[in-house]
Amino acid sequence: MKTRMTLSWLFAFLLCLPVFAQMQDPVKFKAEWKELSATEAEIVFTGTIDAGWHVYSTDLGDGGPTSATFNVDEIKGAELVGKLVPGKGEKEQMDPIFSMQVRYFEKNATFVQKVRLTGGDYVVKGYLEYGACNDENCLPPTAVDFSYSGTAAGAEQPAEEKPEAIAAQAETDSLPAAPAQLEGTADYWKPVVKELSEFGETQQQDTHSWVYIFFAGFIGGLLALFTPCVWPIIPMTVSFFLKRSKDKRKGIRDAWTYGASIVVIYVALGLAITLIFGASALNALSTNAIFNIFFFLMLVVFAASFFGAFEITLPSKWSNAVDSKAESTTGLLSIFLMAFTLSLVSFSCTGPIIGFLLVEVSTTGSIIAPALGMLGFAIALALPFTLFAMFPSWLKSMPKSGGWMNVIKVVLGFLELAFALKFLSVADLAYGWRLLDRETFLALWIVIFGLLGFYLLGKIKFPHDDDSTKVGVGRFFLALISLAFAVYMVPGLWGAPLKAVSAFAPPMQTQDFNLYENEVHAKFQDFDEGMEYARQQGKPVMIDFTGYGCVNCRKMELAVWTDPQVSKMLTDDYVLITLYVDEKAKLPEPIKIMENGKERTLRTVGDKWSYLQRSKFGANAQPFYVLIDNEGNPLNKSYSYDEDIAKYVDFLQTGLKNYKK
Repeated sequence: MKTRMTLSWLFAFLLCLPVFAQMQDPVKFKAEWKELSATEAEIVFTGTIDAGWHVYSTDLGDGGPTSATFNVDEIKGAELVGKLVPGKGEKEQMDPIFSMQVRYFEKNATFVQKVRLTGGDYVVKGYLEYGACNDENCLPPTAVDFSYSGTAAGAEQPAEEKPEAIAAQAETDSLPAAPAQLEGTADYWKPVVKELSEFGETQQQDTHSWVYIFFAGFIGGLLALFTPCVWPIIPMTVSFFLKRSKDKRKGIRDAWTYGASIVVIYVALGLAITLIFGASALNALSTNAIFNIFFFLMLVVFAASFFGAFEITLPSKWSNAVDSKAESTTGLLSIFLMAFTLSLVSFSCTGPIIGFLLVEVSTTGSIIAPALGMLGFAIALALPFTLFAMFPSWLKSMPKSGGWMNVIKVVLGFLELAFALKFLSVADLAYGWRLLDRETFLALWIVIFGLLGFYLLGKIKFPHDDDSTKVGVGRFFLALISLAFAVYMVPGLWGAPLKAVSAFAPPMQTQDFNLYENEVHAKFQDFDEGMEYARQQGKPVMIDFTGYGCVNCRKMELAVWTDPQVSKMLTDDYVLITLYVDEKAKLPEPIKIMENGKERTLRTVGDKWSYLQRSKFGANAQPFYVLIDNEGNPLNKSYSYDEDIAKYVDFLQTGLKNYKK
């Protein structure tokens, strides 16, 4: 949910709190000691999660996101019983980047660890570690420390030594006064939050913005408009409104009412879909393997219908009943029922487009997304009825119905078939069938768009096509685009990244045969070593704060870092240091630091790099890219998840210019 603020409040907020702009604290955990009996107890971790974020569950396996784990620093007079157990409300879905099923919690999360008391005094100290992500960022593995001590029942227990619990999550809503003076890092580790804020902050983009959803629906409505189910109805309907009344103004008003009724009907459909299933349910369905198979089959059936195999229509008695009702009524109700009749009669053409649109916008998880998509669709569909009523002379210049409308239907059929493979790919990854690896997917798309190009050139005919062999200029250029797109995808069979289709094709790791070598690898995975090398070479540095469990980090590496210009700058002009904040390798010795007035323990290499990101740069989410000189001072504003290559190139070039100054 986006918070709306007046400009004055927004400016005041940015001026007063510039150093906190990138810190995020979406999850809050508390720990509780519960005695079950004289010899058994539970440590219960309860967390609240902000909207849009999720916390991963336990035992997700290697190569995936950060699992929730129970870790012991000290245990006396007690022993653990079993493993950490997740509570109710766990969800599961296929993650295409990791190619594995992941389990997670939204809104609330609960984990329970059972403990057996062996008698006498007991001490249990340790921490819960978990990972949290949203659609754009991931937090580093976060620790919830706890410490419990007391005397088990049956042993003498002093009054002042009742069981006591201390549980605290690392605070991330304020910055430490100074970083820990780690040995050999005093110069490089100095905070630069103030200096960084002077460059400004990178704004993240919403890939499914409301404008995007509206125009997606609008384009769908335009496509539906030129189908045989809708286009021939336009002149008949407009003529009816103009002839039924001697008053031209009233005829135009009726046409406006007709168009508004179409909008109301389709927007109501979008709202009904959301109210029936719920926004979160739609989002869950969009990633569920079974429903992706259903979407795949549905789109294949719709494609076959567009190819002329059969016609999908609603029961004729429905449209007849509504039509007869419209004739027996007058006024606004009559016009509304006429619009409803159009919706029913044109279902065979509009249904596939509406179905695909609703499936696409369901991934936003927004309660208004389906309604907004339907609004764009309905406006495009209703617009000609109103415009032709206002300017009746335009009716004479309308293209007559003919074979060109069948061409549009067949083109839509090819597109439906191509997008159907996207949904099958999700199910294929979920069940591990390996039927639709990346090269198989690309091969099918190459064939589909190649056949589409040949169809547009008149080399392929379907049952409802006419015998005309003439190919117009517009149709020729569409064929050219389709065939060129098919040729563009051919190198992908050997591992080329194909950024134009990366959002649809299976992930690169499913490619069995990969000759592509234009990948960027960091020179260093240690901050201090990399900084020393940069000082010796006289080069600027890019620090890549990432994680093994960061989905969007992998997207950036595949979609942006593989660009030749980006790859060249990262390799030749910068010293690239990649720091994994979820690296589990233990430090030689745990490091005690003070943060926000509280003592914390850095146990792993990932803890150390996460602390560096918080203390030096005032940020705690990944991916996070920052450019600094070889003394540790920032050269540009930071950069987060945004697959716009031009912006990333500008980000790197600006850093180089500032370094040369």
